[in-house]
Amino acid sequence: MTEGSPQDFDSKESHAGRVQAMFGRISRWYDFLNHFLSLGLDIYWRRVLVREAEPPEGRGHIVDLAAGTLDVTVMLAERYPQARVTAADFSKPMLEQGVAKVKKRGLEDRVATVLADGRRLPLADSSAACMTVAFGIRNIKPRQDAYTEVLRVLEPGGRFLILEFGSGKKRILRGIYNVYLNYLLPLAGRIVSGDKHAYQYLADTIRAFPDERALARELLDSGFETVFCLPLSWGIVNLHIAEAPRNGQR
Repeated sequence: MTEGSPQDFDSKESHAGRVQAMFGRISRWYDFLNHFLSLGLDIYWRRVLVREAEPPEGRGHIVDLAAGTLDVTVMLAERYPQARVTAADFSKPMLEQGVAKVKKRGLEDRVATVLADGRRLPLADSSAACMTVAFGIRNIKPRQDAYTEVLRVLEPGGRFLILEFGSGKKRILRGIYNVYLNYLLPLAGRIVSGDKHAYQYLADTIRAFPDERALARELLDSGFETVFCLPLSWGIVNLHIAEAPRNGQR
């Protein structure tokens, strides 16, 4: 089977459909489980992402990709009050959960939401100073399609920030984290959400995710220039930061 064949396209679309449906099922529990299963560390991780985003002079257009329930979107809008923020996600129930947060904080005039696949964004070329994705790049296949789209939307020299779990293939905290990832996380997620597949999917995708060196190579091969990684919480999570070419060439 060759890349781009009808069978391959169908496979990509069926994966996207399954993931979309899964997030729709767990949208009501998503925020609670994020905080509960990470012992609240996810809030700190997101704050680091938002701090490092830092668009030029705090202005311009920021796009939060795979925005989920808009936790990062809201943080971006509050930290950079002179910026416009667009939240893009392909799960309508997740976006609906997030819109309530935006309204509660009175941010409707600066935050826009769009129901969109990360591989096909309804955004103009070179229209974003910065793009973020928190715990969402694992759900997009192939990732290279998302990278191409991000490069199209970013301004020359714009930053792309990926907050993602470290590869589950590495032993972290002497293997304690790996036991948690492989056994306790899927069990706790199933008990609370009632969805036996969702948090097993999470564990499986973390195990399969490339480590920081391999991900940096992916980003460089896709056309980004400077790429570096900031490990957080003993490497449980990494913040990857990549820059679009400054000469505007893709």
